[in-house]
Amino acid sequence: MARIAVAATAPFGADVLERLAARHDVAVLLTRPDAPAGRGRRLVAPPAKEMAGRLAIPVLQPERPAPGLDLDAPTVVVCAYGLLVPDGLLAERTWLNVHPSLLPRWRGAAPVERAIMAGDAETGVTIHETVAELDAGPVAAREAFPIGPEDDAGLVYGRAAEVAVRLLEGVIDGAPAFTPQAGEPTYAEKIRSADRKLDLARPSEELVRVVRALSPHIGARAELEGRPVTVWRARVAPDGTFEPLEVQPDGGKRMSVEAWRRGLR
Repeated sequence: MARIAVAATAPFGADVLERLAARHDVAVLLTRPDAPAGRGRRLVAPPAKEMAGRLAIPVLQPERPAPGLDLDAPTVVVCAYGLLVPDGLLAERTWLNVHPSLLPRWRGAAPVERAIMAGDAETGVTIHETVAELDAGPVAAREAFPIGPEDDAGLVYGRAAEVAVRLLEGVIDGAPAFTPQAGEPTYAEKIRSADRKLDLARPSEELVRVVRALSPHIGARAELEGRPVTVWRARVAPDGTFEPLEVQPDGGKRMSVEAWRRGLR
């Protein structure tokens, strides 16, 4: 059992934090500050902070992490943290980044979502040294796994968390050997509102990939029967058309598309 710190913010980071805490002594969580959310703009804790609270792990939330930060461990595992770690802080200890793609493919904020949207047959996890350049550090470990034709982002992120913690076992406990990334990088830009809009004139297979990529955490948007809805599940129908299966009307709950249409009648 190694003593480590974890830098994480998003749900994927919270998942990895929970799994690491079952195997290692997590000294502290470094995460982003609480942020306003919802209509009331109430301050909300990041998912990783909520997980740390359940696990009784101390939390640090600097707006900008700086050298001299007391992380109380020789190694920091970074996973969906979302803030720049300055060179001076990186130099103080070993920083290992968990990235849910086969780097250098899909560097950036939304690697799982972009891989599914692009129709990639596989993705994976890369453990690399954290450096100033985005997801560009040398690699300590990596492992590929397939993306199934019906897998959504939630399933892929869950599988990536399992793989990540297993890969870290052979890196945290030893002296990792780093190998430079090879190949031309591609970039996974942050999901924006335009990425969520389903253009129903596009090919059905492409639309279904967008729905899968944004489920169950973001949601694709469409206008069906003249009404705006979030589409959570869809398929290509036997006749080749796009068929929504689960939708959520604005202000309502998720439901089957049949139940939603009955409500319209």
